[in-house]
Amino acid sequence: MNILSEEFEAELDNILSFWEQNSVDEINGGFIGQIDENNVRNYEASKGLILNARILWTFSAAYKQTKNQTHFELAQRAYQYLITYFYDKLNKGFYWLLSPDGKVIDGKKHIYSQTFVIYGLSEYYTISHDQNALDLAIEIYHLIVEKSKDLVNGGYTEAFSADWKELSDLRLSDKDVNVQKTMNTHLHIVEAFANLYESWADEELKSEIISILYLINEKFIDHKSGHLKLFFDNKWQDHTDVISYGHDVEASWLLLRCAEIVEDDKLIEVYKEVAIKLMDSSISAIDADGGLWYEKEINSGAFVKEKHWWPQSEFVIGAMNAYQLTSDNKYLNYCKNNWTFIKEKMINPTGEWFWGIGEDYLPMANQDKAGFWKCPYHNARMCLELINRLKSKEITI
Repeated sequence: MNILSEEFEAELDNILSFWEQNSVDEINGGFIGQIDENNVRNYEASKGLILNARILWTFSAAYKQTKNQTHFELAQRAYQYLITYFYDKLNKGFYWLLSPDGKVIDGKKHIYSQTFVIYGLSEYYTISHDQNALDLAIEIYHLIVEKSKDLVNGGYTEAFSADWKELSDLRLSDKDVNVQKTMNTHLHIVEAFANLYESWADEELKSEIISILYLINEKFIDHKSGHLKLFFDNKWQDHTDVISYGHDVEASWLLLRCAEIVEDDKLIEVYKEVAIKLMDSSISAIDADGGLWYEKEINSGAFVKEKHWWPQSEFVIGAMNAYQLTSDNKYLNYCKNNWTFIKEKMINPTGEWFWGIGEDYLPMANQDKAGFWKCPYHNARMCLELINRLKSKEITI
């Protein structure tokens, strides 16, 4: 085993240990909705679906690597809480937000969050062999296709009310543009469907994955600039206002993975080219320290000079993926330099990672260690991906 692989195994253990020791809600059940930057656990914080679903995926995926029974038990805890409290037995699908004691605060059905339920449930099935988990993942897949797929214009609509009616505000978060279709949701739809396909090789599901991959290549990838287009209205008018480097580098490897899962040779070749194009176009956002700037505003051309935790995680994977595809050492160097930056600046000495740091290298203020959006999914997945990729005989460090 090379030193780099050992480092990723050690960091995976560090990340999982933080969540094991700090995130379990012994008072209300499930997992705590917020832990602040000072490790203060807020038992009064609401509980978000995305956090719970990503915890389910993380500990399920980690268990396959670690074989640590505690990781299995935490995945099981997330699964039980998910199906007991988040599941809408009347209208189907999963609620967006719960109170600390499991009451519904916001029952909307954002498709992005439903995809992470599929992602978590299908991963949990691989370690538990619980047919109920797989059946529920399949149910949500059918529900997304039935309720969200636009049969006229193509693609998937963003969000619905608790009873699956149209909403006026479709945004995933306050920073997003209020439009019907986004790259982010489509990326995670195909990610979730592909993860489900690995356990349930249904031909209609396979056809849907292939269709989405073609759609993403046609609509969301700007082949001229090498970046992703992020926001579209119902008739595919572009409303993109920023370049999101984190999504560029995440899509660079994840879309290829989805094409490989369905074994479509044409799409595999398409997304090998896309992987390199997206990575090459993101290099301009690499700072001298190896870190990746967060975004660029299209109108002003100015970088948003923050370095958030999740784009760093995705860049490490994307750079290693580009190296595997090309054997070009520049990508390996980008990967190693970014990992050095992470070790020196992003990993919090008291556990987990900082949300991000500013241009002054100070941690961004008032940002969670755990919360609605701060989850172990990105950085734990980075570790798992690199551990597995570094096992390849083609890679020598």
